[in-house]
Amino acid sequence: MEEPQTPNPKPQTIKLVFMGTPEFAVASLDALVNAGFNIVAVITAPDKPAGRGMKMNESAVKKYALEKGLKILQPEKLKNPQFIEELKSLNADLQIVVAFRMLPEVVWNMPPMGTINLHGSLLPQYRGAAPINWAIINGEKETGVTTFKLKQEIDTGDILLSKKIDINENETAGELHDKMKIIGANLLVETVIGLTEGSLKEINQSEITNPQSEIHHAPKIFTETCKIDWNKTVDEVHNLIRGLSPFPGAFTFLDNKILKIYRSQKEEVQTSVQPGDYETDNKTYLRFACANGYTYLKEIQLEGKKKMMIEDFLRGYRVLNS
Repeated sequence: MEEPQTPNPKPQTIKLVFMGTPEFAVASLDALVNAGFNIVAVITAPDKPAGRGMKMNESAVKKYALEKGLKILQPEKLKNPQFIEELKSLNADLQIVVAFRMLPEVVWNMPPMGTINLHGSLLPQYRGAAPINWAIINGEKETGVTTFKLKQEIDTGDILLSKKIDINENETAGELHDKMKIIGANLLVETVIGLTEGSLKEINQSEITNPQSEIHHAPKIFTETCKIDWNKTVDEVHNLIRGLSPFPGAFTFLDNKILKIYRSQKEEVQTSVQPGDYETDNKTYLRFACANGYTYLKEIQLEGKKKMMIEDFLRGYRVLNS
């Protein structure tokens, strides 16, 4: 005799704990709230001093949670016994992580339905801290968002749902981020509904990996990553610039000052100019030579000055040709 099946809970009746910190995570939390889910707590980073006055700064997720009257937890350490006990007392059915930090097993393994994460790539590609940046830096034509079950090794859990997103030729990381956070938020809602209805099949990432395809990673961005190597091709330089825009920004030097470049235009052409040398008419263009052409600077910020378009910059700053 078969045992009677326990009916799956309705999506709005399950208890959710949401974990996230930056603006990217706010879109997902907002989508869950608007879909009527029961968010029993929001966990986000502790307030930190910022700015010239070093005033305490609240995370984007905390600001949103305060507006909506949601319970907020801000643990310094995720293994703190007091935090663990408070988390247990919430009796959450499912935890959701979007742009947070690594969780210890005692946290991610706590709820009966597990913990799911929204990641900004088509896993198993671009596991790591900066998937949006590295997809553009590497010149990818498409990326996506993926929801998956958390396990110990970072970004390796079983995949639940994914959705592809095209990357346009001149699209910056900031523009892709804004597009991705909305698509990701909708995918997350779809995932939670599917989990509660029992309609999703978990897929091991090893089943997706093509043995012939290279797995790209997305490590944290460091300062040395941001320095432009003008010996590279115009495509490589253009992709680095847009992949690091608006933050932290690709940079070079002009008159011994740091010059950050946020937008560029590439021209593949034969040139006798040495890579790294620059030319300008001091009116409309400033261009740097690369291995196979020129990179035209479109939006820049010279050390000590505001971010501005190149025409505005040249109007108030005289550049001597190198």
